Amino acid sequence: MIYLQLFWEFFKTGLFAVGGGLATLPFLYDMGARTGWFTAHQVADMLAVSESTPGPIGINMAVYTGYTSAGVLGSVCALVGIVTPSIVIILLIAAALRAFRDNKYVNGAFYGIRPASTGLIAAAGLTVAVGALLDTSAWTGWDKFWTVLNWKAWLLAAVIFAVSKKWKKLHPAFLILIGAVAGAVFRFAGA
Repeated sequence: MIYLQLFWEFFKTGLFAVGGGLATLPFLYDMGARTGWFTAHQVADMLAVSESTPGPIGINMAVYTGYTSAGVLGSVCALVGIVTPSIVIILLIAAALRAFRDNKYVNGAFYGIRPASTGLIAAAGLTVAVGALLDTSAWTGWDKFWTVLNWKAWLLAAVIFAVSKKWKKLHPAFLILIGAVAGAVFRFAGA
């Protein structure tokens, strides 16, 4: 039963998450809350792993979720679920695109999808930033605002920002590596 549920949840995600991998984050937060497969904090971890591994973010996150929930077969079900809508839609669009290439309604639909996907990506980015830079569980009121800030994350973000500004031609993989090493050092040092 979990295999069918994994397929269905990721099928819905693949069908409605227009805009790429980061657009899947709101769907994943909702999925985690409804199914209990993972927490919001684990979504941030999944995003970090998915960003630092080759391949599309949404697919990496689906495979990771499927594997942690139901093993190898679960990861296959989640993978097939998330890619099936794209394959079907692309095949349908390719077949129909010639006939509707200059249709004003089709152009209007694509025009309307752009801000919707931008909004989904912005919401996902804000959620990840708040989760990484703030410890919302420590919130007691505005008088103790400074206790909410995750200083290690702010320091790491500032260092990576400074490094990326100083050496503009530095490959992004190097910045991801810096973040991974710093995170491991913080974790093992108990900081």
